[in-house]
Amino acid sequence: MTSPPPSLAELVLAELAAVDTPVSAARLCKRLGVRMSVLLRTLAMLGADAAGEGQGWVDVEDDEGRLLLALSPRARAAFAAAV
Repeated sequence: MTSPPPSLAELVLAELAAVDTPVSAARLCKRLGVRMSVLLRTLAMLGADAAGEGQGWVDVEDDEGRLLLALSPRARAAFAAAV
């Protein structure tokens, strides 16, 4: 019996947990082999918007039109506790 493949959300979190600096959304799309629209839908679930919707695991910053992604402090703490 084999385990199911990781979800895109799990892959995004793992990629962001592996680095200490923000990663551009375009670079993450290339690494994961997904389209930007697919990544943005996943980020809608993982991030938090102004209304507090989403899980709050990923911080998204707009740097002059370039989206930078990083694990939120809450997510970093959860990853550190799990290891």
